[in-house]
Amino acid sequence: MTDKQDILISLASIHAEKIFAGEKQVELRRRVMRVAPGSTVWIYVKLPVGSIVGRASVEAVHASSPASLWRRFGVVSGLSREEFFEYFKGVTIGFALVLEGAKRLRRSLSLDSLRSIAEGFNPPQFFVRLTAEHPLFSVVTTAMSRPG
Repeated sequence: MTDKQDILISLASIHAEKIFAGEKQVELRRRVMRVAPGSTVWIYVKLPVGSIVGRASVEAVHASSPASLWRRFGVVSGLSREEFFEYFKGVTIGFALVLEGAKRLRRSLSLDSLRSIAEGFNPPQFFVRLTAEHPLFSVVTTAMSRPG
């Protein structure tokens, strides 16, 4: 995969806050994420926040055993060792998106506003690609430059 993309992920508020604070520099997943370095990750914070609140860029993607991922990224995972290995329990290969340049939107995009643009929109369980044809693509890609 070599083409940069825009993807939307859903996170708990605590994880999103750690990304924006620089404490969490990787997004961990139990399933493969075919996402190219340079892609933009749009961050939707689950309810009760219920909004796209910011974005980050994918610096790199790593697939490895949970033990190897812990050695490499544990200190920047935003998780304790116990939380990390509990998350990867039963998985032989885990995935880490190394994030950089995390920025908050000047004005978040609420679930209600997202649904008014893309009827029937539901936040992704895993992630969703925001192609140029996706109804939310132009909204999120212009959201960073809107005046607050």
